[in-house]
Amino acid sequence: MKTFALAALCLIGLAAPAHATSGPGCLYVVNVARNDALNMRSRPSADSRIVDVLVPGRHGIIHLDAKCRPLDVPWANRWCPVSHYNGDRVTKGWVKARFVRDSDCP
Repeated sequence: MKTFALAALCLIGLAAPAHATSGPGCLYVVNVARNDALNMRSRPSADSRIVDVLVPGRHGIIHLDAKCRPLDVPWANRWCPVSHYNGDRVTKGWVKARFVRDSDCP
């Protein structure tokens, strides 16, 4: 019985949401004025709804969730799928590649 309960707890742990880890895979905001912010969008389009606002130097962890796309356009024109971890809040969305740079996760 104890083995079954332990196995169930392990499976529950596997179903938990993923969190940013240490090492490569995070981003930071660049090319945005100090008195401005980067809008995180619900879809990879400047016309889509803003889901979060990333203030340069004052945002939480921005985790790159997959490759920026489309791959057949210059880097600056790609959109990157990201998760923004800020305290207890996690927001998923898209940012324009020209406004972020690679960083190690804390």
